[in-house]
Amino acid sequence: MEYCVYCQRGWGIKIELFTFCDFAQVNGGKLTIVGTFDTIISHNFPCVHPQLSVVIRLRFDMWEFSNHSFRIETRDLEGEMNMEAITGNVDVMGAGNTTAVSHLVFSISNLQIKNPGVVNFVLFIDDKEAGYIPLYIRQG
Repeated sequence: MEYCVYCQRGWGIKIELFTFCDFAQVNGGKLTIVGTFDTIISHNFPCVHPQLSVVIRLRFDMWEFSNHSFRIETRDLEGEMNMEAITGNVDVMGAGNTTAVSHLVFSISNLQIKNPGVVNFVLFIDDKEAGYIPLYIRQG
């Protein structure tokens, strides 16, 4: 299901994909994702997760073709930030179609995890909350 940043009716900027994975890359406009997951299991805490990627695919309608700011914040259930926010801009240009996609791919190395629980990765576009995904941290 697509989520519209600016409304609930299915038009505007839509999140088509928002996931964690072992590896991701964009090559020639094609997005490759390997090993998608939503849970990290550790025997001991605190722990460090060596590497993960965050992948977001956004679809823009032609009236949204322009420069957009984005921010990804991480928050636990108490609302505490777990790491520095990821910020940037995406310049959306159409290629003759009525919509365009943009891929945001970020690698996070040595993610510090204090305790089991949930960390929500929250996406903001143009300072509006667009959506989030949970990363579950379990003891195993």
